[in-house]
Formats: sequence, structure tokens, C-alpha cells
Amino acid sequence: MGRLGRWTATHFRVVLGAWVVIALVLGFFSPKVEHALSGAGWEASGSESVEVRNAIDEQFGGMSSSALMVVMHSDDQTWQQPEFSGAIDSVDETLSSSEDVSGVVVPGEGGWISEDGKTVVVQAGAAADPNQMVRAADDLKVELESLDTGGVDVSLTGASGMWSDFNEANKNAMLKSELISWPVTLLILVLAFGSLVAAGLPLMLTILGLVAAAGTLYLGTQITDISIWAMNFALMFALALGIDYALFIVYRFRGALVDTETRIEAVETTMDTAGKAVLFSGLTVLISLSAVMLVPSPAFRSMSLGIMVAVAFVLAASLTLLPAVLAKLGPKINKLSLPWVHEGEHRSPFFAAWGEKLWKRPLLFGIPALVLLVVIALPVFSLDTGMPSIKVVPEQDGSRQGYEQLADSFGPGAPGTLQAIGPAESAGEIEAVMKADPEIAQVMPAMPGRGDLVMVQAVPVPDPSSPAMGETIDRLRGDLPAEASLGGASTENHDLETALSDKTALVIGVVMLLGFLLLLFALRAPVVAALGVATNLLAVGAAFGVAKLIFQDGNLSGILGFESQGFLDAWAPVFFFAMIFAISMDYSVFLLSSAKEHWEKSGDPKKALVGGIAHSGRVIFAAAGVMVAVFFTFAISGPLPPKEMGIILGVAVLLDAALVRLLLLPVLSRLTGKWAWWLPAWADRILPKIKFGH
Repeated sequence: MGRLGRWTATHFRVVLGAWVVIALVLGFFSPKVEHALSGAGWEASGSESVEVRNAIDEQFGGMSSSALMVVMHSDDQTWQQPEFSGAIDSVDETLSSSEDVSGVVVPGEGGWISEDGKTVVVQAGAAADPNQMVRAADDLKVELESLDTGGVDVSLTGASGMWSDFNEANKNAMLKSELISWPVTLLILVLAFGSLVAAGLPLMLTILGLVAAAGTLYLGTQITDISIWAMNFALMFALALGIDYALFIVYRFRGALVDTETRIEAVETTMDTAGKAVLFSGLTVLISLSAVMLVPSPAFRSMSLGIMVAVAFVLAASLTLLPAVLAKLGPKINKLSLPWVHEGEHRSPFFAAWGEKLWKRPLLFGIPALVLLVVIALPVFSLDTGMPSIKVVPEQDGSRQGYEQLADSFGPGAPGTLQAIGPAESAGEIEAVMKADPEIAQVMPAMPGRGDLVMVQAVPVPDPSSPAMGETIDRLRGDLPAEASLGGASTENHDLETALSDKTALVIGVVMLLGFLLLLFALRAPVVAALGVATNLLAVGAAFGVAKLIFQDGNLSGILGFESQGFLDAWAPVFFFAMIFAISMDYSVFLLSSAKEHWEKSGDPKKALVGGIAHSGRVIFAAAGVMVAVFFTFAISGPLPPKEMGIILGVAVLLDAALVRLLLLPVLSRLTGKWAWWLPAWADRILPKIKFGH
């Protein structure tokens, strides 16, 4: 790493030219990414319900879960009256004009009609894959809304319509949050770096990482579908880690400028110490997020991929472009400094004093911190999860209005209609099983397909997001003939929830194991590596304990502006755990690598503890402040899932920095003393000789 730093410092034009080429080439594609990313992909790949959807699209005119549903309702007219009938004709014409629609079913020809005749459903078969159907909904909902005459409400709903509205609401929430968070972030950056010149460096890394990631994701969409959420999360992590890495490297460079004779030597020293820590930190983040790939869902895998791409570019820029720029700037890094900033001050007197207090009275500080974290984490044992309900869509959006009109007119289970397919000779048995089930309100006659299959649709009694729906699906699968298969939007959600539940323990175990191995590899100290991983669980558990109290129980719902679903979204335990663990390990590497450097010099556990906190505490504190500010802005805008993400990640970072990294982990290293840095002889022979001192 030291040699890499020296090379970048002496080859500024080469490094800058390479990054300019990367930015120009990938920047050319980046503006196209928003329209290329998919809005669907929330499914369990290879599941029975996905196979049913594909079969229905092929043999039943695309009337699967991806089909478009237009709910039309009037308070004072029936569907056969002139104005209502004319509106139906207009909807039929609008849908038929789309290349993504295979056919339209209107009332009187198989479409749904309520008992009072004031609510009908016009269905449009899917002529494309689910991702394209969400894009079709993006375009068609604008035209359909223009047909709303006042006397007849026209609302596009169904799975495709819901994802279209949700993605748009989420995008608007992200933009709103960014507008709020950027000024706060810039203020914290100026305060943390102490100079305007230095504060601009994280922005350079963030912009480069985002541009490169966006261009790469666009190129990736030419090969496979990538979720639009991948870009949203890439933005957050590019900003957060760009700040983290720039803070750690710039702080060390400022100190090295005072202790070395030339700026090139300062860069070499910086990269051989802080640069090495940043490398291992970035690898830890990438490893933690890679475990999400174990979830068999295109949306989850592509979201993880998006973050990993952004992190990889930010990491590469931090280890090449940043040291080259620092060598070019030299002492100018301190230009436009705040009055109270001391140039070259790498060791923080405040955090050094804090480390001394922890060394003298570890139990006085450690026990209250541990008790507080455990108490906050206790609610996690009664945490319930479920697939998101219609409540995640804003009330004013068409898909939610159509959903609610559908439920009011045809029963709460109507939006989650089940679809069973099987051989024609099994039609009678499929119908009989569905009619006999106590949670089925209505069974429609079997529809013949283009091949040898028939489809039987059934309206369930329970709401699609209720636990009773999952129980109904499992019961029907057990009762239906072996040759029959069950699908539909609710069934796809149920299968995804099951896949998430099945993979949660595996993902958590893999993340923890890989995190431990990487810390062991870097620090050559199994005890402190185990402590670093174990304390992460406390921060994660506490964050989800808070999430249970807020989102499941509904506390603070009025202040935060959301309607509780009575559970946490099912993807939170897997996806947010990986994200929290990645960020926590980021801080662990900063703290422990600095402590290891002092241990290597002195062999004194006290100097390792105090020196580690003194040289990394300010960076961890400042980086956490930026992350908390960014994450909490998501709690005040947009639909429910971004609020969940903002609260869970924000609380996790706050607790991790304040109670774990800067308090509990140092206390545990104090109590273990020299054993914290013990290494068995056999491990010494196997592990590479990595040092964090220069």
C-alpha cells in the first residue's frame, strides 16, 4: 500500500487521466440508467408462483399477476349508463393501443362487475415481462388518469400499477431527502475536516463513484434486469463511504505532512497505514453485502450488486485518485481552514482523554452501555415481519385508490386473487378443492388455455397482506391435486417471504463468519476479531428493537407520518442486517487497525486502546454524524419502506458509534488486556504478516 501511495503521488497525470477516461466513458451511459432499471423483480426465482405466472402469460393471454387492472367506479352511475359506458370504451381504446398489452377484457365479456354495478374492472393482458409491464404502467397511468371525468373514477392498479406508483413515490422521497441532507452533510464535512478544500474531497469520491456506478449499472441492464432500488442504495453508500474513507485518509495525511520531509513521503506513510485500513474496510463492506446474493430474488441481488459496484469505485478512487490529489495539494489541503483548526493534528486530545477514562474505569462505563443496548434490543424477540401491504403506497396514488375500491366492492381478498393451473382433466377437482376451503369467497369457472392447461381463479376472504392469506395458500397447495400449481400476486409475495425467511439465518451466519475471517486476516488477533463481530450484533439487535417499537407497534407514527402495518417489511432482517453489519465493520476496522498500529509499536494494551481511540475516534464520530443525518432524512419523507430504512440504519449507526465502537469495544479490549492481541502459533504460521504501522 505504501508503494501504491508513492506511485500515485509521482504519477498524478496518469492517475487523473485514467479516472477522467472512466468518468467520461461511464458518464456517457449514466444518464440513461434511470429508464433502463427495472421496477419489478420482487419475486422468488424458480418458485412455483413464478412458474405459474410464466405459464399464464404464455397460455392465457397474459392474464397473470403482471396484467394491468383498471378499476372504474362511480357513486351515482352503473356501468351500462352512457357516461360510464363511454369511459369504459375510452379505457379499452387506451389499453389496446399499448404494445405491452396482449388483449383487453371489459365488463360483460368476462370483466369484473360489482353487485350494485357501480364498480367494474377492465383487465389488460401482459405482452411483456413484469419489468416492462411496470414501465407500461408508468406511461399508461397518465393517459388513464386523464379519462377520469369526475363522474367516473379511473384508477390503474394491480401489481404492475402498484410498483409503478411505489417506485415513483420512492424516487420523489429520495430526491426530497437528498435536498434536505446535502446542506447538513456539507456543514458536518466542513466542521469535520476543518477546511473547505479538504471538505471537497469526499464529494469528489462520491460523484466519481456514483457516475461510474450508474454507467456500470446501465451496461448491466443490457445483460440482466437490475432493480431501480440498486441506484438508490448506491447513492447512499457512495456518499457515506466516500466521506468515511476521505476522513480517515485525509486526517492521517495531515499528520504525516508534519512528521515527514516531503509530500510524497507523507502519502506513502498515509497509504501504508490509513490506506491499508480503508482497503480492509472496503473489502469488509463488499463481503457483507455479497451474502445478500444468497437470497434467490432478482431485486435483492441487483440491489446488493448496485451497492457493491458503487463501493468498489469509491474504494478504488480512495486508494488511487485521492492520494494523487493529496500529493498535488500538499500543505494546501489546509487552505480556507476554520479558525480553531490545528494543522497536522492527527491525535485528538478529547478522545485520548476519553480513552484514559475507559482504561481507568471500564466497568463504570461498560456495564451501563451493555445494559442499555440489551434493553433496547429486547423487543426484537417479538418482531413480526410480512410482505408490504397497500399501505406502502401513498393514499393519493391511483393504485391504492383502485385497490381500496376493489376491496370495498368485491371483498378484502379481491386484490389478491389466487390463480391455479393444471391439466384440463383436473379442472373439476381444482374447483372442488377451492370451493371447499373456508377462506375462499368465490371461485370462477375454469378457463381453457391455448395448450392443455386450465386456469381456475379464486377470490380469497383474507386481505392479501394478512397472515391468514399465507396460511390459505399453504393449505390449498396441500389440498390441490399434485399436478396443479398455485400462483397469483399474493402467492408470489408469499413465496418471496418464505424464501427470505429460509435464507435469513444463512445470510446472517455467512456475513458474521466472513466478517470475522477478514478481521482475523487483517488484525492477526482472533479475540479482538471475535469481539468486533459480536458487538456488531448488539447494535443490530438494538436497531431492530427500536424498529419493532416504531413500525410494528405504531409508536411515533403520527410524528413520522406513516400508517403502521402491524409488522416490519420482510426484507428488513436480511437486507438491513447486511447493510448495518457492513457499516459497523467499517468503523471496527478504523478503530482496531489504529489500535493494532499502537500495539505493534509498544506491545502495551493501554497504549493500544488509548492510541486507537485518540487517532480514530474523531473520524468515527464525524463519519457517524454524517450517516445519521443522511439516514434520518429518509424518516421524514416518502413511503413506508424508506422510513423503515432511515430509522433502522440511522439508529444502528448512532448506537454503534456512540455505545459500541467508542465505548463497549474499547472496554472489552481493556478487560481482555494482552489476550485481545494474542495469536496462536499455528495461526501465526498460516496468516500473512500484515502490519498497520509504516
